[in-house]
Amino acid sequence: MVIVDSSVWIDFLNRKQTPQTGWLRSAMAGGNIGLTTLVLTGVLQGIRFENRFRAAEQLFLTMSVFEIVSVSLAAHAARNYRALRARGVTVHSTVDCLVATFCIQNGHRLLHCDADYNFFEQHLGLKVVHP
Repeated sequence: MVIVDSSVWIDFLNRKQTPQTGWLRSAMAGGNIGLTTLVLTGVLQGIRFENRFRAAEQLFLTMSVFEIVSVSLAAHAARNYRALRARGVTVHSTVDCLVATFCIQNGHRLLHCDADYNFFEQHLGLKVVHP
């Protein structure tokens, strides 16, 4: 399963051409694409127009959507944040910590264009799709 981060979904919905959105367009036919409820919320709340909101919501609900925030995952994400801080790296988003930790724990790959995830890949074993 490939979890797609909000950084890619926003570009995708805005029809921005990037290596990540190109990969996503190709991979969507295979159906092995998912997202988290945190990503779903973040992307949908940024959509201004009702018709685009409904279209995006319908698209997302055809995919695997993972409810990820448990006490265990939250604590593990905090440990990962602290491990990166000990290496001199500051991750700027709690959501990124939660999504990365979910992917690491469950063996999912992540499609993103957010530099904070690079640290999870380099130091903590996050599997990333590199289009």
